[in-house]
Amino acid sequence: MSPPPSPGRVLRERIASDGILVAPGAYDAITARAIEAHGFDAVYVTGAGTVNAQLGLPDISLGTMTEIVDNARRIAQGVSVPVFCDADTGYGNAVNVMRTVREFEQAGVAGIHLEDQVTPKRCGHLEGKEIVDTGEMVGKIRAACEARRDDDFVVIARSDAAAVEGVEASVERCRAYAAAGADVIFSEALTTEADFRTFAEAGIGAPLLANMTEFGRTPYLSASEFEAIGYDVVIFPMLAFRSMLKAVDDALSHLRAHGTQADILDRMKTREELYELVDYPSYDEHERRFVREVDLGG
Repeated sequence: MSPPPSPGRVLRERIASDGILVAPGAYDAITARAIEAHGFDAVYVTGAGTVNAQLGLPDISLGTMTEIVDNARRIAQGVSVPVFCDADTGYGNAVNVMRTVREFEQAGVAGIHLEDQVTPKRCGHLEGKEIVDTGEMVGKIRAACEARRDDDFVVIARSDAAAVEGVEASVERCRAYAAAGADVIFSEALTTEADFRTFAEAGIGAPLLANMTEFGRTPYLSASEFEAIGYDVVIFPMLAFRSMLKAVDDALSHLRAHGTQADILDRMKTREELYELVDYPSYDEHERRFVREVDLGG
């Protein structure tokens, strides 16, 4: 029997398949389970959501590589769909990037994206971003591709140059990143539908990824609209996290005001729904077969 395809191979096949690949963002394993349960074919591990949720910190390079990899590992182990992850600037220079790739690969992640901001980086939709020169980023991409043990591990190059140097300069950078070996190109914080069309029509030389975040610089476009423009992947990195925070705020405000949760139960997952999501019944069956029956001499 041949071994199953690697996570990277599965992700590549889903990027190459008909229709755009929609990957909502997860910041923990249970959110990734929910994404899979709703029928999505991939999970994106949000960098901002991870440091916000796991550390209570802003997205300004305060999370370490080990912290981000550990979270990605838990997420990848919790779902059967491929998982790809925000790896910021690679946590250093090209040599650091090589270790970063190997750590994510060993964690069971299908791919990562690396960006061309300086370290420490800033959220892509904020002012004040600075970027490295094209040659430095090309070196990181080449190092990432050489470091991967599985040639199918997906290296995504993210460029923040559009907000710093303009769209045309970002196009030229992205062509260089694709030529260096990047498997997918991601131009961050584009501000108009026309900008997305410019990239789609530019002959970049690799599949294109769009970031559809909320309250940022990018206009709200649907997955089908991105597909019609010519994009291959769209991520919704913070949709689940922001929705969760609003729901938690509403529930806590209600509890503070009324001292009970009894009249907002319809806003919650039931016990049965939660048990199903974490696969409680299968563990109960394992306990029955391997603990109780053994104790009884079965």
